[in-house]
Amino acid sequence: MHFEDLPTTPRSEELVDKAFSRAARAGRAKSGIEAQESMLQTASNILSDNLGNVVTSWPDFDLVDQFYYEFADATLADTDVGGVDRLRQHLSEVMWASRQTSAIRDEYHGRIRNSDLETARKLRKQAFARLADVTEQVEEDLFAIGAARDALKTLPDIRADEPAIVVAGYPNVGKSSFVNRVTNAKNETAAYPYTTTRIDIGHIERNRIRYQLVDTPGLLDRPAEERNAIESQAVSALTHLADAVIVMLDASEECGYPLEDQLELLADIEATFEAPILVVCNKSDRSTDVDADYYMSVETGDGVEDVLDAAVEAVGYEPELPFET
Repeated sequence: MHFEDLPTTPRSEELVDKAFSRAARAGRAKSGIEAQESMLQTASNILSDNLGNVVTSWPDFDLVDQFYYEFADATLADTDVGGVDRLRQHLSEVMWASRQTSAIRDEYHGRIRNSDLETARKLRKQAFARLADVTEQVEEDLFAIGAARDALKTLPDIRADEPAIVVAGYPNVGKSSFVNRVTNAKNETAAYPYTTTRIDIGHIERNRIRYQLVDTPGLLDRPAEERNAIESQAVSALTHLADAVIVMLDASEECGYPLEDQLELLADIEATFEAPILVVCNKSDRSTDVDADYYMSVETGDGVEDVLDAAVEAVGYEPELPFET
């Protein structure tokens, strides 16, 4: 699922102009009371359909993967929208407006049909005024939905149904270099509006299974107490995504951070994630003075494939097979 696929959200004025201009053309194609009926039908249908489409274009947040729900909530929490629950309220208001425009059509349709022409024109104008009023009532809701779409379209296309290996550790320990080296491709990058944090994604394929390698600079490169509330929520989202976590250490401390601090971050990550955690000492050509599961040097390539193999094994992913009778 990718929020970038969401269509642009129209404004109330835009919808009303579109509905009434189309209605005018429909009215010119007919005459008498039939023209008034056609104008009402056209305008209300356009408003009802377009308002309804605004809502149905969004996923049902009760059904989306927990990772996407929490990451969306974290992203929206630092905007004027204020989180997924507020977004759902805005969507609910727009759906109300969609239903109201249909109800107005039904209310006036019979009255127009059973009246003389002059009365039919007056009734159609009354209906138009009410249609416009209902649509304008959700102007702020439409604006908020559009803002939510703009904020969420930066979320990377991380597939919740594909196994994910999260790469963590202090800055400059070699996380991005590792991901770039093993994926042999420039990573997809997405930045978030509430921080300079970004998510870098690379992919590898083993036995026809695609694995996602997720590097999270700005999130999992410092202790929990240094993260703000929204970043902590984003970390919580990652716990639902990770099938395995690689925590990289730099025993040489050339990264600029004491090994003691790196080990404290390791303990924090171990307390946060339930997924298998692999402790990897990078820059092993310079120092191996730390207890780790694996030792490697991304720069020379020594041990890199062993780490990757171990991470894939730790994931233990087994694709679902079709039911056999």
